[in-house]
Amino acid sequence: QQLTEYELVPEEWGGDTPCIPVSAVTKKGIDDLLEMVLLIADMKELKANPDRLAKGAVIEAKLDKGRGPVATILVQNGTLKTGDSVIAGTAVGRVRVMTNSRGEKIESAGPSTPVEITGLADVPAAGDEFNAVEDEKLARELVEKRRQEAKEKEFSSYQKVTLDNLFEQIEEGETKELPIIVKADVQGVKQSLEKLSNAEVRVKVIHGAVGAVSKSDVMLAQACGAIIVGFNVRPDPVARDMAESEGVDMRMYRVIYDAINDVESAMKGMLAPKFQEVVIGHAEVRMTYKVSAVGTIAGCMVKDGKVTRDAKVRVLRDNIVIHEGEVGSLQRFKDAAKEVTAGYECGMS
Repeated sequence: QQLTEYELVPEEWGGDTPCIPVSAVTKKGIDDLLEMVLLIADMKELKANPDRLAKGAVIEAKLDKGRGPVATILVQNGTLKTGDSVIAGTAVGRVRVMTNSRGEKIESAGPSTPVEITGLADVPAAGDEFNAVEDEKLARELVEKRRQEAKEKEFSSYQKVTLDNLFEQIEEGETKELPIIVKADVQGVKQSLEKLSNAEVRVKVIHGAVGAVSKSDVMLAQACGAIIVGFNVRPDPVARDMAESEGVDMRMYRVIYDAINDVESAMKGMLAPKFQEVVIGHAEVRMTYKVSAVGTIAGCMVKDGKVTRDAKVRVLRDNIVIHEGEVGSLQRFKDAAKEVTAGYECGMS
């Protein structure tokens, strides 16, 4: 019954969608399934040409700490080879490494092969079409044009909204849309938030991308009156200062449910008092030392504010959060320190 909602009518109901019960445990129905796949491929003449440039779809994509943008793609036609220039949505690059579903490195992938590729400059969106191209220069021009079009679509004007004043505006009958900008370390957060829309409020993600919150995000939020939601990413210093001075509402989360709950309760006008995170300082790791009893010690330079012994701490690499915890011990040279202020060096475990 649920399948029929998507216009997939089972054969038992007089439709043309075969339904085959299978079990991986007892191996029941596996042969029937394979037979049916071949039969339908034959009847519908589903063929692909392996001797052409590859095209297919992006299944999912993420920003990996070590490898950069990584995309899982399904080759639907042609053959994708290592070293091919590819364009996926607004991302362009060269296939550096290709791995199959078992994590083995492969050199080429034919039709209907899912592979994970690295080498793209940006993270594409799930569902984007990808194509292998002959001319990389042409690909870059095409991507630039696509980006321009996407930007123009985003820059339509919105009224300024924060989660706190949202309920008042609903009551006044003003807000029908809650514009949000989403930045995360993985794709797919956007859809979860847009699903929250109800009769009074439509949650509209006007921009969703992978990576740190940047100055351009804050500018867009200011122009559109949007709020910025971040997952496992942090704003870069310029963006943070700008958001403060422009009064842009910026919220960072580690768990998607927290954000969903916050947006939902804002829509209901019941934002509970929240713990506010106060950033007291930033330090840059200049060197790391291995000490047998303690583990790794980070030799740091305090760039602004101060570092205290009882502080909570986040480690960022390229503005992506790679660790959250507390300062174990804080030292200046050989002595334990309660706090270390800007301009001084210290050791942290």
